[in-house]
Amino acid sequence: MTVQIIQTNPIEGQKPGTSGLRKKTRVFMQEHYLENFVQSVFDAIDGAKGKRFVVGGDGRYFNAQAIQTILKMAAANGAAEVIVGQGGLLSTPAASHLIRLNGTDGGLILSASHNPGGIDEDFGVKYNIGNGGPAPEGVTAKMLARTLEITEYKVSDAADVDLGLIGEQTLDGMVVRVVDPVADYKALMETLFDFGKIRALFAGGFRMRFDAMHAVTGPYATAILEGTLGAPAGTVINGVPSEDFGGGHPDPNPVWAKTLMDEMFGDDAPDFGAASDGDGDRNMVVGKQLYVTPSDSLAVLAANAHLAPGYARGLAGVARSMPTSAASDRVAAKLDIGSFETPTGWKFFGTLLDAGKATICGEESAGTGSDHVREKDGLWAVLLWLNVLAERGQGVSEIMADHWKTFGRDYYSRHDYEALPVDVANDIMDDLREQLDVLRGQNVGEMAVLAADEFSYVDPVDGSESHKQGIRIFFEGGSRAVFRLSGTGTEGATLRVYLQSYVDGAGDLFVETQAALEDVRYAAAEISGLARTGRDAPDVMT
Repeated sequence: MTVQIIQTNPIEGQKPGTSGLRKKTRVFMQEHYLENFVQSVFDAIDGAKGKRFVVGGDGRYFNAQAIQTILKMAAANGAAEVIVGQGGLLSTPAASHLIRLNGTDGGLILSASHNPGGIDEDFGVKYNIGNGGPAPEGVTAKMLARTLEITEYKVSDAADVDLGLIGEQTLDGMVVRVVDPVADYKALMETLFDFGKIRALFAGGFRMRFDAMHAVTGPYATAILEGTLGAPAGTVINGVPSEDFGGGHPDPNPVWAKTLMDEMFGDDAPDFGAASDGDGDRNMVVGKQLYVTPSDSLAVLAANAHLAPGYARGLAGVARSMPTSAASDRVAAKLDIGSFETPTGWKFFGTLLDAGKATICGEESAGTGSDHVREKDGLWAVLLWLNVLAERGQGVSEIMADHWKTFGRDYYSRHDYEALPVDVANDIMDDLREQLDVLRGQNVGEMAVLAADEFSYVDPVDGSESHKQGIRIFFEGGSRAVFRLSGTGTEGATLRVYLQSYVDGAGDLFVETQAALEDVRYAAAEISGLARTGRDAPDVMT
């Protein structure tokens, strides 16, 4: 072995507070760029010597080459073992499970989540710690600091590892264990759900369509749904991972999963539709003629989780990100369990899960999961829905109607204004901050403002604080508007506007969503001055 110590210069660091780095693929392909970040990760965790890691990604462009670089750097930094998914593939929840199952020190996950892939699209690398979850802010702060001062990195000059061959190999004394990316994850799912009941559901003629969006969940869904559970061949569509996700956008929402939506709203719709994203941690659920919002999906799963064997004991609590609707809060109140509102980002759920305060968590951006891993998990959510459908013997529409009558309905939608000029987006947020103290009591259109604030969070377990997590406007009657800048894009700024209007179980529960939210939308636009975006409508509305 020859360990090369390469002289380098600091790179632009990752956004403070995130667990990784997400940029355009060509940026990652620049000389030293990926290497600087990986070395900064190792340095931030007090080195890699003697440590064990999991490495894998969603198969997007540059995934295979980046993994070879990471392996050579791990070996040069003295790591003892790296576990890699065959072909370099691992869904994010499967990677989290492997970290926990094997007791490794952490893992590097290669993905830009639901963003498009390709040489002119997006790439990302993030670090997960030993509990399987995204690195907390204390670790990411060290990573950021190191990227700004790094002057050298270590890399082996060894040949590439054969990632197509399952089994153990060595790379300059470091063990590289290539594993089936699906097997351990599938075994975990079998401990949580009644596969016999779900298998009988399919055997009885139940029809489903799962859109894997040419992304990493394809092999998992095909093996579990069609292989183990007996769903007919063709249940999974777009099931072969592609470097550019088939030229599409692997974000499971009604806009980008239009083919699935058209089928579910057609004359011969299957009983159940679902989709997952680029790295397999998000999900979309659709019934016949009915889209289930992620906020409602979280609430329904929390209310019915006890029907699955893995949750028969009941839930310790339910956690949601702040922009997510309050639907799950009402479930938690009825179940008399804990209810938690956190900033956006799965790492904030980690301490609650580790402390046993929450069992199920969810975000409005289509991420749902439980304490079985420390990431959101798209296929897990789909399997829990199938278990609930099998146990209740009802369709999605019937279950949703019953849920709304019992708990009331939170009409909810997210409006995304993408690739805005950064100064315009910042001006909107700054102007909102200046209004917080004077909004209370104002009437805007048909809406009366009860309160306004900027969300801050104190972790109930470790006491850590997070501020400036989104601006909330509360209206009389249970309506709300939330404004937040997203950190998931790679161009300009994305302003997300979240709209919510509550109707109790005795009200009209079947109004079209955007119509039900019209008064809130108008008030939010007037208060924030959204006309400054120059857009007549959001770029994406879900």
